[in-house]
Amino acid sequence: MSQIANIVGTAAAVCSMVSFTPQIVKIWRERDASSVSLRMYVVTFTGFALWTAYGFLTGSWPVIGANLVCLGLAAIILALKWRLGRHN
Repeated sequence: MSQIANIVGTAAAVCSMVSFTPQIVKIWRERDASSVSLRMYVVTFTGFALWTAYGFLTGSWPVIGANLVCLGLAAIILALKWRLGRHN
């Protein structure tokens, strides 16, 4: 694989992992997850679980690593949603 492909892949993985941080911080600071879409994060969590399984099936450790981190971050958001979501 070319060095450019590795750089692009690494940048994509970092962006995916970091993208969850603002949502987690916002929920934690406001102690409110009512504006978070439960369905969206369930689908996101499922997608990362499937990508992780794909990584294991193909032996792709970069896919496994990046998606395990994203899976964990999506799980944190889901846990905060269930704990701090305000139900009307």
